[in-house]
Amino acid sequence: LVNQLPEANLILLRHLFGVLHHIEQNSGVNQMNAFNLALCIAPNMLWLPSPTGPEEESRSTKKVALLVQFLIENSGEIFGGDVASLF
Repeated sequence: LVNQLPEANLILLRHLFGVLHHIEQNSGVNQMNAFNLALCIAPNMLWLPSPTGPEEESRSTKKVALLVQFLIENSGEIFGGDVASLF
C-alpha cells in the first residue's frame, strides 16, 4: 500500500515516522515508546468521516493507534532504508 501512495505523501510519511522512530529509540530517556507515541499521534492522523458515538470513536482510535505503533516500530522496513539518514 505504501508504494501506491503519491510521492509527496510517501515522503511526508517517511519523514514523520522517521522522527517518531527516532523518538522511540530514545524511550529510555524520554519515556515515549512506540505505544505512547501512537496514543498521542493516532487521534490526529485518521478519524471516522462522520460523527459517531463515543464507543465507536474509541474503537476506531484504538485501531489507528495499533497501526501507528506498527508503523513506528517497523518504519525502516516499511519506508525503506535507515530512517536516521533523513536527518
